[in-house]
Amino acid sequence: MVNWIWLFFIVVSVVVAAITGKMDTVTQAAFEGAKSGVTVSFGLISIMVFWLGMMRIAEDAGLLKKLARMLRPIVRWLFPDIPKDHPAIGYIMSNLSANLFGLGNAATPMGIKAMQELQKLNPNKDTATPAMCTLLALNTSSITIIPTTLIAIRMNYGSANPAEIIGTTIAATIVATAAAIAADRWYRNRSKLPPLAPPTGKTRNNTLPAQTSGGGELV
Repeated sequence: MVNWIWLFFIVVSVVVAAITGKMDTVTQAAFEGAKSGVTVSFGLISIMVFWLGMMRIAEDAGLLKKLARMLRPIVRWLFPDIPKDHPAIGYIMSNLSANLFGLGNAATPMGIKAMQELQKLNPNKDTATPAMCTLLALNTSSITIIPTTLIAIRMNYGSANPAEIIGTTIAATIVATAAAIAADRWYRNRSKLPPLAPPTGKTRNNTLPAQTSGGGELV
């Protein structure tokens, strides 16, 4: 769908430029956009390499393990339907840790691996599980302590104080994460199945099939 939207914008811009006789302006804008994209990409390399290096140092020093232990109770509460010590838990914690430092490029591979592990637990391969929806919501709205990528972009464009957005970024991502968690809890509660009714004319006994809650746990 996004590809079709971009194609629509491109076609409309070319058609309007042809009608108004401003094809040169469109061509110049296209080249300027490509040039700007390359410039920004090279500007991001240095700051991304720096923070990825810091993350590696923190990992070797055991700081990420401590952070993961701190996040484990929260992750268990957010993902009650994932078995304890399942590989998906580790990938989810790595994803959240990277997002905390604004390292979206580093968080993406961990998020993909977590989704792949969650898909292995999915009984219906064509439908996302509640855990998958929760992970997507958290990955999109994750609390960010240091918006590394945004700081790098501001530095690349010559901002006088590129780090001044840290406070507002923390506040905005806290609100976004709280809203995502609240929506996730609300939809999880709505998706809970009603109690199974005993068969007509028969007494309910322990042979009835086990029922699953919205989170996928047996009750």
